[in-house]
Amino acid sequence: MSKDYYIIPIFVPHEGCPHNCVFCNQDKITGEQEKVNAELVKNTIDEYLLTINNKEATIEVSFFGGTFTAIPVEKQRELLSVAKKYKESKLISKIRLSTRPDYIDVEILNTLKDYSVDIIELGIQSLDAEVLKGSGRGHSEEDAIKASKLIKDYGFTLGHQIMLGLPTDNFKKDIETTKKIIDMGPDICRIYPSLVIKDTPMELMYNKGVYKPYTLEEAIEVSKTIYMMLIENDINVIRIGLQPTENINKGKDIVAGPFHPAFRELVESDIWNDIIYEIIKEVKSEVTIQVPNKDLSKLYANKKVYFNKMKDRIESKSIIIKVNDDLKRGDFIIEFYENKKVLNLYSIIKK
Repeated sequence: MSKDYYIIPIFVPHEGCPHNCVFCNQDKITGEQEKVNAELVKNTIDEYLLTINNKEATIEVSFFGGTFTAIPVEKQRELLSVAKKYKESKLISKIRLSTRPDYIDVEILNTLKDYSVDIIELGIQSLDAEVLKGSGRGHSEEDAIKASKLIKDYGFTLGHQIMLGLPTDNFKKDIETTKKIIDMGPDICRIYPSLVIKDTPMELMYNKGVYKPYTLEEAIEVSKTIYMMLIENDINVIRIGLQPTENINKGKDIVAGPFHPAFRELVESDIWNDIIYEIIKEVKSEVTIQVPNKDLSKLYANKKVYFNKMKDRIESKSIIIKVNDDLKRGDFIIEFYENKKVLNLYSIIKK
């Protein structure tokens, strides 16, 4: 997150969640087991605020980790009332929460409006009936469509979360889910390739050989396609891949699956180098590419795997990379022959 935007996370692990989805062990995923109450929310916000010196920053309190709107309404009010006081005092700017599509209705949204919630993220995961059933989600595509429309009608920022490679899933189903999500018009989206976590039903399925997660290469390929589809439709992709925690790492609570601590960087590196390849693939002269320093790691991600793959496919034998910090993130300059192209990654994707 940039120095102008800070998130204060309040983890509500598994509280209120009416289902045990096959992929889920929220205590493992969030790394939190402490019961959340008003005092904990206040203490967490106060601790984070002490570390933020930028008075102009946007500061957001985010309730993550469970089905927030399935918690008893008095508990919701208890937690949200603390965040609302900080928002009214202008110490924070926004309030966010995550929930399930089948726990959104008019009464719930009225409560969330009363407590100044700004952003509601829905755990869509998939919109394929077979995948939803095989994952134990307990909601339907119709629930997701109805909830998304209500949230937008009420003026909240709508977020969707997608999981790729769930039981009975495949690339085609993931793409179809993404098309339907685009039709629902969320403002933001998270993309999570499915991982096999310890002590989940999916671990049993994996051990029995009835479930096979995507490989890292497969997950990057499908995530790349979905990421570009969302960007093309002006949907802000705020995360790709599960964030590493003390437990969420290879050799700890991840049994199998396409985990990488910098998964998003791998996806974006593949996209960057694909786009550069298309521009210079027939150029035989020396090529100079200028990028901002903050994007250099994307170009060179994973020990230059995607960069070297691109170099091996082009005709030019000389590519010079220069850092140009006058460029904004996403901007780059390509020079060859006597041509100079000033380009933007996201504008190219949208075309």
